[in-house]
Amino acid sequence: MRIFKSLHASWAHCMKASLCMGTMLASGPLLCLATPAMAAGDEASLDALEQQISRIQSEQRALQKALVSVQKQIAAHRTLAHAGPSAAHHGLAAHQVASLDAADHEAGIAVNSADRDEESAASATHHLGGNGHFRAGGPDAQPVFGGAEDSPTVESVVGHRAEDVISRVAENGVGPHSRESAGAQAAGALGDHGVFHLGPVTLILGGFIDASAVESNRHTASGTFNFWQDTPFKNEPRYHTDNFEGSARYSRLSLMARGNIDKYSTISGVFEMDFGAGAATTDAYESNSYAFRMRQAYLAYDNSKENLHFLAGQAWSMLTPGRVGIIPRQESLPETIESSMLAGQTWSRQLQFRFVKDFLSHRLWTGLSIENSATLYNLNNFAAGSSDGQVVLPTGQTVTVGSDGTGLTNNALFPNEIAPDVIGKIAWDPHWGHYEVEGILHFPHDRVSTLGGGKNHTAVGGGGGGSMILPVIPHKVEVRIAGLAGYGIGRYGSVLLPDATLKSNGAPSPLFSMQGTAGIIAHPNPLIDVYGYFGYQQAGRSYFSEGGNAYGYGNPAYNNTGCYTELSSNCAAGSNIHSVMEATVGAWYRFLKGRYGTVEAGVQLAYSRIHAWDGNGGAPDTSLSEVFMDFRYLPFQ
Repeated sequence: MRIFKSLHASWAHCMKASLCMGTMLASGPLLCLATPAMAAGDEASLDALEQQISRIQSEQRALQKALVSVQKQIAAHRTLAHAGPSAAHHGLAAHQVASLDAADHEAGIAVNSADRDEESAASATHHLGGNGHFRAGGPDAQPVFGGAEDSPTVESVVGHRAEDVISRVAENGVGPHSRESAGAQAAGALGDHGVFHLGPVTLILGGFIDASAVESNRHTASGTFNFWQDTPFKNEPRYHTDNFEGSARYSRLSLMARGNIDKYSTISGVFEMDFGAGAATTDAYESNSYAFRMRQAYLAYDNSKENLHFLAGQAWSMLTPGRVGIIPRQESLPETIESSMLAGQTWSRQLQFRFVKDFLSHRLWTGLSIENSATLYNLNNFAAGSSDGQVVLPTGQTVTVGSDGTGLTNNALFPNEIAPDVIGKIAWDPHWGHYEVEGILHFPHDRVSTLGGGKNHTAVGGGGGGSMILPVIPHKVEVRIAGLAGYGIGRYGSVLLPDATLKSNGAPSPLFSMQGTAGIIAHPNPLIDVYGYFGYQQAGRSYFSEGGNAYGYGNPAYNNTGCYTELSSNCAAGSNIHSVMEATVGAWYRFLKGRYGTVEAGVQLAYSRIHAWDGNGGAPDTSLSEVFMDFRYLPFQ
């Protein structure tokens, strides 16, 4: 019996040592409590040892289960990272992803593009159970919030998310831009790969390398930027020649610096630049040295406690249609390759002071924007008094509408402006769709002078419009409709039809303007975008005749008799455009996507029709057919 007990004690001691060693190797040191009394075969000690062995074995089994769970989560995250946005569609709700992003930011963790894919996050709201927990399992398994106390709010994340926090909780079926899409890039989307922390400030990079080209059936010498008013009529030799032009000048670089004031508010500054300007040394034969230019530069303050938002600087005009609320970098811009975007598109980038407040959990938005004014006059048919923004009326009076730039500004006409443009907007984000109504006031101003005196004239222009995005299949197929109409607001359309001409007394005469776009955009899978758009813009007419001569815009006495005869100079149609229509279709394919960024290629077919106002000889028209091609590398997306 003593021998048996001694053997039993020795076996137990060996097992205990083995278990301790195995446990230490598997999970770190655990306390081993073997004593000399146990080795001596004490009966009570043996019973205690057996209980300890049982407990350790139970802990080891629990530890193994935990290790397996961790391994599965690591595998799931790796699968999600390699699968791209499509895998994320089964994971997080928009506001829950924002909360996870906040935690990642707090810990200093760089989150990959799949975790930050906004479109995927928004579409995943359909995968939530009634108790707010995630339903996903298996390779798509994600952490689970324990209850209402863990539910993220805007207040908990507004100071932490890299950008566009509030747009993530809109849940309007439209959602924020997918950042690698052409529309998002046009709006100024920032990256999720290029995020750096410099003390309390977060730096976020954005932009792309762009190689684009266009083949057109007319020679317009404007590259991928359509300047429709320069489209030649049949009297010009350019009408009868094809043209190919390519450039990398619309490559872009952007930077945001963002800091947290407190858990409710942030301050951010955004720069966006490209090479779209033509320098004095630019030539198309050797260097193609296009100038670095400012696209956007603004600061923004956001407070989610008071639901107040302020923007100051150069940004997209608040008249530009949006996707979510009234939020910068969420403008609804076409997915097109052409840098002029689309005929009839409402937009401008200019200095503004924008004040926005939202209500009803970020569903109702109101905004007021004071923006830089610049009246676009048509004075082609008045006798020129000088090159400095002056024309001579039939009465001999001189009208000054502006002055050529001097000093550090370019040598172009800067119009007289007595007041800024005043723009108001209301946006509504229900659970289905995004809807906007807007209005603008504009004040053209000039001076009519005679020798020894003169008189100032101010006209009142303005108008209204709106837009909507209908998510026919949320995050898969959407319909976009937008329009604007009024007097003296033609420059807010891509065609740049004139805002005003002059009356017989020299006072500004605002022209009626109407513009609109409609499009359908599909995302059959996360790698492909397909789109089709129709755009239209027209200008009204205002004219007078005196002394047998015709003046103004769209005067029926203008000579159009030579518009169909090559080399004829009898064609006033080019300076009296009535309307421009564009129909276009295209697609983008993201054929490379990973931690290194996104590489995509696009192709677009476009057809434009330009109609002139009728005059002596009829109402001429012309057309433009184009094929656009583009390769684009988005290193931060």
